[in-house]
Amino acid sequence: MKIQWLGHAAFTITTKDGKTLITDPYQSGAYGGALGYPPIKVSADVVTVSHQHEDHNHTKSLPGRPQVIDKDGECETAGIKIKGMPCFHDTTQGKERGKNTIFVYEAEGMRLAHLGDLGHMLTKEQFDKIGKIDILLIPVGGHFTIDAKTATEVASKIAPKVIIPMHYKTEVLDFPVTPVDNFLAGKKNVKRFSSSETTVTKETLPAEPVVWVLPYAKQQD
Repeated sequence: MKIQWLGHAAFTITTKDGKTLITDPYQSGAYGGALGYPPIKVSADVVTVSHQHEDHNHTKSLPGRPQVIDKDGECETAGIKIKGMPCFHDTTQGKERGKNTIFVYEAEGMRLAHLGDLGHMLTKEQFDKIGKIDILLIPVGGHFTIDAKTATEVASKIAPKVIIPMHYKTEVLDFPVTPVDNFLAGKKNVKRFSSSETTVTKETLPAEPVVWVLPYAKQQD
């Protein structure tokens, strides 16, 4: 399986069968140019959308006609099992920013979770529904989502083999969020990649929990 960070909360997950899933595609230039990641030109078989904000739901410009999943529930498509679970974009039961969907994907004997714009600490019931996770894609920048401290607590409770932070400050994101270093502070097992993508299999998952920091993809076609 290949995982690539496109930027913000957008990733591509490509299986060994050549099927591609995109998470939370953003609109390049959204919010008056504050979101400066390049346009997404990747073809996908399926797209998941955690919530309907333009930095997460820009599916209309994607090549082809990918299946869009933007609701809670379970399905299987492109050889990937997908489960969507409800939560909130804030700490006030959605009163400020609305609802958010956590997606869990199962493929190639691994389970991945994309937390979208999770805005609160999860309940025991929610942790139980997420279950065992191998690779966790988690927002860490704060303000619009959980911050570095809460993200650390959430990741600790989920206890994945790999944590990949997202939704944090970069040189092309002019949002009032913090950089990834706030989340990395005090963590000993951190691996920084020079490439925006990496390949992982069930057999090559690390034995000890590790944080993988991927640079965003400068060119996305």
